[in-house]
Amino acid sequence: MALATVAKTAIFRRNQEIRPMPTRNISLTPEQDAFIDEMLEKGEYRNASEAMRDAIRTLQQRRAEEALKLDKLRLVIKQGVAALGRGDYTEVEDEDLDAYLDELAASDRRR
Repeated sequence: MALATVAKTAIFRRNQEIRPMPTRNISLTPEQDAFIDEMLEKGEYRNASEAMRDAIRTLQQRRAEEALKLDKLRLVIKQGVAALGRGDYTEVEDEDLDAYLDELAASDRRR
C-alpha cells in the first residue's frame, strides 16, 4: 500500500489565531493512490491534500444525507405504527398481495 503524507503547508484562521493545519498519514491502496495521481495530472486538484479534503467533505455530505433519510424513515415508521393503532389499515389476503402492491405502486407513480 502507498503511504500518503499530508504536509503542514496551508495555514487557516480559527478564532483569529493562525495555526498550521493538522496533518495525518494515511495508507492507500495502489488503486486509490493511482486515482489521486490521475486527478492531479488532470489538474482537478493542486495537490493530494486538496483531493483528500474534497473526499472527506463528500463523505461528510453523504453521512448527513443518510442521517436525514434515516430520520424520515423513523417518522414514516412512527406514522405507520400510529395508523395501525387507530385501526387505519387494509387487510389483504396472501393471494391478493401482489396485485394490491402493484396497485399501490401504480397510484404512487401517478402522483
